[in-house]
Amino acid sequence: MLPLIIFAIIMGFCVASCGGENSPVGKLLANLNDIIMKFVGVIMTIAPLGLGAYFANLIGEFGPQLLSDYGRSMVVYYPLCLLYVVIFFPLYALFAGGKPALNRMLKYIFTPAVTAFATQSSAATLPVNKEACDAIGVPKDVSDLVLPMGCTMHMDGSVLSSIVKIAFLFGIFDMPFTGVGTYAMAIAVAILSAFVLSGAPGGGLVGEMLIVSMFGFPAEAFPLIATLGFLFDPAATCLNAAGDTIASMMVTRLVEGKNWLEKKTVPGGRSEAPRV
Repeated sequence: MLPLIIFAIIMGFCVASCGGENSPVGKLLANLNDIIMKFVGVIMTIAPLGLGAYFANLIGEFGPQLLSDYGRSMVVYYPLCLLYVVIFFPLYALFAGGKPALNRMLKYIFTPAVTAFATQSSAATLPVNKEACDAIGVPKDVSDLVLPMGCTMHMDGSVLSSIVKIAFLFGIFDMPFTGVGTYAMAIAVAILSAFVLSGAPGGGLVGEMLIVSMFGFPAEAFPLIATLGFLFDPAATCLNAAGDTIASMMVTRLVEGKNWLEKKTVPGGRSEAPRV
């Protein structure tokens, strides 16, 4: 998977440098992407039946202990997400603009968070995130750049879920999850797996394939971790998408200065005060 990812990045850069979507190859790739996503959509429509049957077989093979392992993973992950929101989101907002920014974040972050939790898609939450940023006072030129990039690059919830998934598989297959090298590898793979196909519901399946292949788990590990991914996805997407709004606030602080909320704005979202 890793060579394919590197090849895709270089290939995308070269296609963009030679005309992008308007070039013949760009149009072909765009059409192929639409076809593949439609193909995946068809598979995902019937996947729950196949996954349910396969999971029933795994229960018969591994026993009820598997259900308790899922339960323990949920007990670890969801409180971890809540702890992250309660501690770090306010700290990010305070850095972005002090107490006024914190108050605005608390006032407007709920709608993007609920939308992301329900849709399980960072891309589908983009319009709501844009409205939240406008209401908070983030300049349009900042939100127009940060939100689309954050949709595919800002994946704190997915990284947290990937760490828990890796630890889950180590426990299922009785492998020791110890050592600095193992921890460093887990962090690197978690970051990569969060980026490989983000933004769309169920996109974490490719990341889960990456986890299985990088650590050399047997093929039976994929349906196990895929099921766990579906259980984690609502909370992970909620952290990802809601964090995009806060990231826009932090970038605004770096661009406009720490008192950006106090500056008057003119049409177009640019500050009257000089940038710092």
